Amino acid sequence: MGPTPATIGERPLVLSPRDLAEIEAVPLSERHLPASTYELVAHTATAHPDRTALHLLGEDSRPWRDAPRWTYRTLLERVHQAANAYLALGLPEGGVVALMLPNLGVTYAALLGAQAVGIANPVNPMLAEEHLVDILTITGAQVLVAPGPGLSAHLWDKAQRVAARLPGLIAVAAVGSPPVSSPVPTVDFTAMTAEQPADRLVTTVRRGGDDIAAHFHTGGTTGTPKIAPHTHACQVYMAWALGCSGAYLDNAVTLSGLPLFHVNAVHVTGLGPFMHATAVVSLGPSGYRDKGLMADFWQIIERYRVTGFSGVPTVFSSLPPIPDGVDLSSLRAGTVGAAPLPSRVRERFEATAKVPLLEGYGLTEATCASAITPACAPRPGSVGLRLPYQHIKTVTVDADENPTEDCPPGATGVLAISGPAVFPGYLRPSPGGPRPEPTGKIFDGWLITGDIGHVDTDGYVYLTGRAKDLIIRGGHNIDPRPVEESLLAHPDVMAAAVVGAPDPHAGEVPLAYLVLRPEATTDIEELRDWATAHAPEPTAAPRSIHVVDALPTTAVGKIYKPGLVLDAVTRIIQTVLELHHLHGQVDARLRDGRTHATIHLATPGNASIAALVADLDAYAWSYEIVREPTR
Repeated sequence: MGPTPATIGERPLVLSPRDLAEIEAVPLSERHLPASTYELVAHTATAHPDRTALHLLGEDSRPWRDAPRWTYRTLLERVHQAANAYLALGLPEGGVVALMLPNLGVTYAALLGAQAVGIANPVNPMLAEEHLVDILTITGAQVLVAPGPGLSAHLWDKAQRVAARLPGLIAVAAVGSPPVSSPVPTVDFTAMTAEQPADRLVTTVRRGGDDIAAHFHTGGTTGTPKIAPHTHACQVYMAWALGCSGAYLDNAVTLSGLPLFHVNAVHVTGLGPFMHATAVVSLGPSGYRDKGLMADFWQIIERYRVTGFSGVPTVFSSLPPIPDGVDLSSLRAGTVGAAPLPSRVRERFEATAKVPLLEGYGLTEATCASAITPACAPRPGSVGLRLPYQHIKTVTVDADENPTEDCPPGATGVLAISGPAVFPGYLRPSPGGPRPEPTGKIFDGWLITGDIGHVDTDGYVYLTGRAKDLIIRGGHNIDPRPVEESLLAHPDVMAAAVVGAPDPHAGEVPLAYLVLRPEATTDIEELRDWATAHAPEPTAAPRSIHVVDALPTTAVGKIYKPGLVLDAVTRIIQTVLELHHLHGQVDARLRDGRTHATIHLATPGNASIAALVADLDAYAWSYEIVREPTR
C-alpha cells in the first residue's frame, strides 16, 4: 500500500542547522514516501485533481498571457496515455525510452509515463549524432521519442539517422506531426497516445523502490558518455527533500526554464512541485533561450505570480531590466547553481529584484541537490546546508582519487556525499543488459564528487573548486577530452589541452593550448576553422586558441591544467587592463584551491580605477590591486 495523500504533503523545513537533527530523529522509512514517481503524481492528482500542475507557455499559438493549463488530473491522464502507448509499442517491463524532446507538455507526460512502466532516458537533442548513438547504445534504448518534422525538421532528420544505427530499437515515435518515411518503424506519438486509456495503467506491474527510473548522461560532450541511473527511491526522496527548503509552500508557483534532460528541471522544477501539489510555469520549448519570452520575463513573473525560479549564473546575468510598475511581490527567491556565481551578478539581482539569490550544490550522481542555502540564514560564500538524511564531508584522496582519510571540520578537501540521493553507480555493459557499477566512484556508501571544498562546524558547505576537468559553460557540461582529440587530429598539432577559461556571462568557456609540430605550416586562423568544424558540438568549440612551445606538466608527465587556467586568467586580466589603457603585472595563483590574482598596477595615485574594478568583479575569481606609483 502506498501513502495516503495527506501524508505526502508533510514537509518539515530546514531553516537552521538544528532543524536537521530534529527532522532526522524520524527515520526516512517512517516518512511514508510514495514508492515511485508514478505514485507521487497519482497521489497528488487524487488529493488535488483540479489544482494547476502546469502552465505551458509557447505550447501553441496562444500568447503567453493565455497559455494552456494542465491540472493534476490532466497530467495524470497524459502520463497514463504515454505509458500505455509504450506498452502498445511492445516495450518490455523495464524497457528504456529515449526522449529527444524540447520542453513541452508532452515531454513531462512522456518522461513520467516512461518511468511508470520502464526507464526514461532524456537526452540533449543538440548533441552530436555520434554522442547520441553512444548514449542510446549504452542505455539499450528500445523506443525513441522525438519531434516530428512539423515541430523540427532538423531534429526529426537527426532522430532518424540515430535510429538507423540502433539495431535494438523497436520504434521511433514522432511528436507533433504524422511520421514520414523512415529507415526504422515510426508511429505518430500524438495520435497513438490519444487512443490509449487515460484513467489507468493497462498493466498491473508497478515499478518503484530500487528499480531504475531514469538514465541521465552526465557530460555534455563526453567521448565515452557516463550514464547515471536514478532509482525511484532516489527521485522520490529528492522531490520530498527539496520541499524542506520551503520552496513549495502553499500557493507556490515555480518557473521552469532549464531543459528536461537536466536533473534540475526534472526535480527542482518538476517532481518537487508535483509532490507538493504546486504549480509549474514552463517557459516553453526553448526555455531560458527563448529571446521573445525572456524579453517579457518580469511580466511573466507578475502574470503567473511566480514565487521562485532556478538557473545557472548565465540566466541571472542576462535577465532584462525590471520595467517600472511591474508587481513582483509574489517572488520569494531565486536559486542558482551548476557554475561559479560572480558576486556582481548576485548583488545586481538582489538589489533590483529585492529578493535573495540562494546558492545550492548538487550533481547528477547524487540525483540533483545535496545542499541548499536557507533563505533566512544565508552565509556569504556558502552553498548552504545539506539536505535531510544526506551527509557531506571532505576527504583527502590519492593520485587515483581514492579516499584516504577524513578531513576535520573547516579543512579543505574533496567533497564526499552519502545518503538516499546517491546513485547506484555508472551504467556498465553486462551479459544481462547494462547495470549500475559503483566501482571507482562510491566507497563504503560515500560518493567521491571530485569537487573541492570544506564544511564548517555548523554544517555549511563551501565549494572552492573542481578537481575534475569538466568545463561548465552556462550550466552545460563540456568534457575537454573529445575537443582535445579533435584538435590532435589536425596533422600539424603535436599536443593539445583544453581548459575552462573564466567568462563573465557563461561562467567558463573552452580555451585551447596547442603545441605544433616542428614542420607545421598552419596558422591560427586555419586552426580556429578546424576547431570549429570538428568540435563535438558548437558550444564545445574553443573560444580562442593559444600556440605555445610546451604544455606545463606534473612530475610524472601529466599535463598540469591548473597552470593553463592561471595563464588564461593572466591573459584575460591583461586584456581588461589594456581596454582601460592601464599597465601592470598580473600574478595569478591558486589560493586554497581557488584562483586569486594580484594585480600590480602602474598608475598615478589619484587615477580612478572604478571602471576596471567593475569589469573584474564580473568574473568568479578573487583578486587584489596593488598600486605601484609611477615615477
